[in-house]
Amino acid sequence: MEPFNIKVGFGEKEVTLTILPASEGYYKVIYYGGILGAVKYDNDTDGWESVPEGEYSAGDLPFYHHELKSDRLDFVMDDSAVDHIGEEIESVLQDLDDSPV
Repeated sequence: MEPFNIKVGFGEKEVTLTILPASEGYYKVIYYGGILGAVKYDNDTDGWESVPEGEYSAGDLPFYHHELKSDRLDFVMDDSAVDHIGEEIESVLQDLDDSPV
């Protein structure tokens, strides 16, 4: 599966994240060219969860580091963000399933 973009809103602000599907069943979340984290769907809990940092590979990409002096939105992968990202991933995957081949 090819990488795709999602938009996640926070109040009046919205950020674009690139989602990079991995063959291991999780999705890397890319923000400003760095790995912000990874998420996966847990069938046991029927919900999305964050993949612990040691359990996924960054590959050729650096890990994302917050810059306090940056004018971009500081993005933190908390439980709420993971759920929101998961919902957006599900929406894109549903759209792909519905598209004609």
